[in-house]
Amino acid sequence: MKKQLLVTSLALSAVLSLGACGSDSDSSNSHDMHNNKNDSHAGMMHSSDGKIPAGLKQAENPKFKDGSDVLLSSDHMKGMDGAKATIVDSFDTTVYEVSYTPTNGGKKVSNHKWVIQEELNPVPASPLQAGDEVTLAADHMKGMDGAKATIDQADQTTVYMVDFKPTTGGKTIKNHKWVTEDELQAND
Repeated sequence: MKKQLLVTSLALSAVLSLGACGSDSDSSNSHDMHNNKNDSHAGMMHSSDGKIPAGLKQAENPKFKDGSDVLLSSDHMKGMDGAKATIVDSFDTTVYEVSYTPTNGGKKVSNHKWVIQEELNPVPASPLQAGDEVTLAADHMKGMDGAKATIDQADQTTVYMVDFKPTTGGKTIKNHKWVTEDELQAND
């Protein structure tokens, strides 16, 4: 009888523990704007103060002018693809897709889009290439600033800071950094 009571108690404890884990997991991600719990952009800071890195040059001939209404065709985070956005500012620079391990001990982030040339420390005199090792000076995500990273891809292009209303609802995201020209469509 004692053995059966012990087994029943253990089984009940396991069920309650698993139920609690599922409940905690769901509630901790209820405000997450990302596609899934394993998303490499889980700590992304959605809005920014709009501060521009030193040395960043205004775009000379951007396809989308400041104040233009556009549609986002990027999926950096949940609610972004198809969202209506407004161009805040545009810059000509080199953008990098990078992989890094956060300084706060989180899981490795793979293929983060985008970090720009002026958000590397030190800022390189010329564009880098895939495979180069860098130190990040960007704070788009928790644990990013100061992290060692590997460049996965590099492109010279125009980047945009945008305000957008997520397709999933919620508050307008202000000064989101960065979206490339090929991730935008005219909103006719």
